[in-house]
Amino acid sequence: MARGNILFITVDQLSADLIDGALAAHVPTPNIDRLANQGVSFANHFTVTVPCGPARASLLTGLYAMNHRSVRNGAPLARHHATIGTEMRKAGYEPLLFGYTDTTPDPTGMDPEDPDLSIYEGVAPGFRELVEMRLEAGLEWPAWLRSRGHDIGREFAGKVPDLFRPVAASGHNLPRITDPAIYSAEESDTAYLTNRTIQALDVRRNRPWFAHVTYIRPHPPLVAPAPFNTMVDPATLPAPNRASPDHPFVNAWFSAPSNAGLYWGFDGDCAAMTGETAAQLRAVYCGLTAEVDRHIGRLLDWLDETGQTENTLVILTSDHGEMLGDKGMWGKESVFESAYRVPLVIRDPAGKADGRRIEALTESVDLAPTILAFARREPPPAMDGHSLLPFTAGDNPDWRDAAFLEIDLAHPEHPTRFQQAWSLGANRCHASILREARWKYVHFAGGVAPMLFDLAADPNETIDLAGDPACAGEVSRLAHKLIDRMTERRDRRLTGIAIGD
Repeated sequence: MARGNILFITVDQLSADLIDGALAAHVPTPNIDRLANQGVSFANHFTVTVPCGPARASLLTGLYAMNHRSVRNGAPLARHHATIGTEMRKAGYEPLLFGYTDTTPDPTGMDPEDPDLSIYEGVAPGFRELVEMRLEAGLEWPAWLRSRGHDIGREFAGKVPDLFRPVAASGHNLPRITDPAIYSAEESDTAYLTNRTIQALDVRRNRPWFAHVTYIRPHPPLVAPAPFNTMVDPATLPAPNRASPDHPFVNAWFSAPSNAGLYWGFDGDCAAMTGETAAQLRAVYCGLTAEVDRHIGRLLDWLDETGQTENTLVILTSDHGEMLGDKGMWGKESVFESAYRVPLVIRDPAGKADGRRIEALTESVDLAPTILAFARREPPPAMDGHSLLPFTAGDNPDWRDAAFLEIDLAHPEHPTRFQQAWSLGANRCHASILREARWKYVHFAGGVAPMLFDLAADPNETIDLAGDPACAGEVSRLAHKLIDRMTERRDRRLTGIAIGD
């Protein structure tokens, strides 16, 4: 018997800095604040891997990347892995997807001509896709825009389709970053997804439902409809912290253009970006976040108006963060804090709604077990996370003292800038991270030197202490602890079974 409703909201590429950091005071997010005041916020929540596809694979399977192995966009998710979708069906729910999961299907047994193998933005097993809102391959929202008279062509500038170009102001030949999108705020992808979600859920009020709502924004391309394009004044924003450690990772990151899809017309040269451009991009990003917040408010209002608030678990998080110009980097292909720390707010109808802030180190793999616990289902033995409901109930559970994070920096067919800079094959170009409250250790494969940061003294990760003889003991301790974590959490799907004993 299903227990209650579950609204699982994932905001793509939302930096925790906008909710609980240096940019929070500059971005109007009254509805996320409202949710936090009614629930529990997790101040040290981390995605266990990046970028989008791997992050969502961990979010939906409860597995570390080393176990699900969907380690890059386009890397298949093996069919034997359970997901929130497959497990919630066992609890009597129909898992409804409003948006996307970026899941590449397991090609085993599929014909090479199957169109599902032509894109990486597939649907995770167990989910029913009610609204198709894929960023690159999506057709539903563009078709709707076309029906409203918009000329949706296929022209590209860099990696950005003309759907996401800004409209130049009168008297200007070329658009500026802060110019508005070609569509209105009422027609945006954020508005469209919210409209369709409320429409579909409104006829399902007579039985418990599980909705996974995944907003594209504030994921690039960075263009916003009016008034969100100018809601935040670039001049008022703090500048990104460009200081970075002296390490081969930083050199490799800047060794070739990247993030060409950041905005219309960008050539991918992040190193040459001016402070003015960075400020404008950060302002548009903040505006897009404010737009998402407004529509999250519509979902919360609908729950109130229909009398479902007291019976609905609401989870709000992001798949991964965004560097936002810190260290001169943009996007999430990084090993630094801004790429991994993400917001997490949970409003549990059975919990203590007192606006508490939890300092424990929590991971994205914890959300699948949390949702299953709410539905009174035991998580599969393979899942690496743990339910967060004890925190929402006001308890102080025995908890991990370090987060385990990963990133794959390779590609099997097109060597990345990291592979080229370090002369490494695809299986030797990756990093594993152990992040404690004070210390952060980054281990690179392939013989690349590690990094060590004292976050208490250096929260911006600017001084690499791994080569400091005074810190040799910490490097050794954390390296051993990292190995212990990886050994402990190797695929546990069948290891708890002993046949013949």
